[in-house]
Amino acid sequence: MVRQLLGEPDLLRSNPLFHSAPQTRLYRVERVEAAERSDAFRTVAATAARRSAAARAAALRRRREVLARIAAEPLDVPRLAPDRLAAAAVEHRNRRDEERAYERWGRAPDPATVESAETGALDRWKVNYLRHRLTRYDELLDGPYGSTGRAAAEELLRRRVYAAISEAYPELAQECERQLRERECGPPSG
Repeated sequence: MVRQLLGEPDLLRSNPLFHSAPQTRLYRVERVEAAERSDAFRTVAATAARRSAAARAAALRRRREVLARIAAEPLDVPRLAPDRLAAAAVEHRNRRDEERAYERWGRAPDPATVESAETGALDRWKVNYLRHRLTRYDELLDGPYGSTGRAAAEELLRRRVYAAISEAYPELAQECERQLRERECGPPSG
């Protein structure tokens, strides 16, 4: 709009913040005020406002579609015997630990067993295992919609997953609540 309505600047100055940036274009106040009073400005501003409103409406529609798709996604929690769930959770934890050790130079894997798990760790590993089994985050969230509504979709999916795990395994409900709280608020301080 500026170039269309005002044309060339009245003065060029070096950028005060970034000297390697293009020069700052300066316009006389009288020219700017005159342009803002013109019919051409009203026409261009109305067109820009319509385009902006259409873009906002399209983004809102895509966001609603993403959330509806996440809300409709079936979440089937595998029902495993306690010992099978514990073994699968430890195996999953050990595999993830090996991946992290591989990614970080100088870090060795620290394999665990069901028997060696500290208090609370086994429940955490069980919830993590089930959460990873249940979610296809990238597939569900990316799809044809890109990043529109992604944060809200991630939150909805996360809440649904933890609720499904809590329903299938009531003994893990407290750990689900703890992880959800930690993900939403960050780890406890102190």
